[in-house]
Formats: sequence, C-alpha cells, structure tokens
Amino acid sequence: MPRRIAYWGATGLVGIVTLLAGFSYVTTAPEAVENFRHVGYPQQLRVLLGIAKLAGAIVLLLPRLPTLKEWAYAGFTFMWIAAVVAHYLAGDGALSLLPVALLGSLGVSYITRPASRRGSMSGAPTILAEGKVLPTRSHAHGASA
Repeated sequence: MPRRIAYWGATGLVGIVTLLAGFSYVTTAPEAVENFRHVGYPQQLRVLLGIAKLAGAIVLLLPRLPTLKEWAYAGFTFMWIAAVVAHYLAGDGALSLLPVALLGSLGVSYITRPASRRGSMSGAPTILAEGKVLPTRSHAHGASA
C-alpha cells in the first residue's frame, strides 16, 4: 500500500504540474511567453513543449499504454534537465532547482509504478515489488533462446 501511495502521489504531482504548464504554454499565457523569452527559447518551442507536456501527462495518468509511458518518462526527464540548464544560465538562482524537484517526483513515479504500467523489455523478466518474477513471453510459451 505505501508503494501505491508513493506512486500516485508522485504521478499525480507530475501530471498536475505538466498539465497546468502545458495548458499555459498552448494558451499563450503571458507568464509562459515571458519565461521563454527570459531563458532565450523561441516561442515555437513553447507551443511544441506545451503539446508534449499535455500528451505526456495524459499518458502517465491513463491506464495501460506502457510504451508511451516510457516515452513520456524519457521526454519529461530530458525536458527538465534542459530546464535546469536554461534557468541556471539565465541566472535564476534557486528557481533552477524547481525542475530538479520535479525530476525527483518523476523518479519516484517511475520506480514505484505497478507492473500493469510497465513496459516489458525484450527478453527481460518483470520483477514485482513482492519479489515475484513474471516470465517473459518467450519463457511463458516454452521458446528457447
């Protein structure tokens, strides 16, 4: 149960923050426009990131879609690393650390996600929190490597 609470708490935080940010990016909120100008990013990137944030947040919150979830986790990771660098180079001081906190929440979400929300790596068994190992498709059907 604590694992489920950690997962939904972290995933909910990431989902809400990225949905709100994505919405502000695509609706041309003055704060979003100014933030992109401040760090030296073009406004076209604001629109692309807004769409990506909305799509990624929806994918993380919906059931199933394990491959898309992997892409969303990777995309948010790259995006927030770039945000740390951009805010640091813009001289934003402690504001540069906000994306680090979001990366931490994203990491908790990724590590604690239930087996039903994980993609299976080809040939690699899935290990559940209880220590049980789910067989891969090739093992389940008796195929040999």
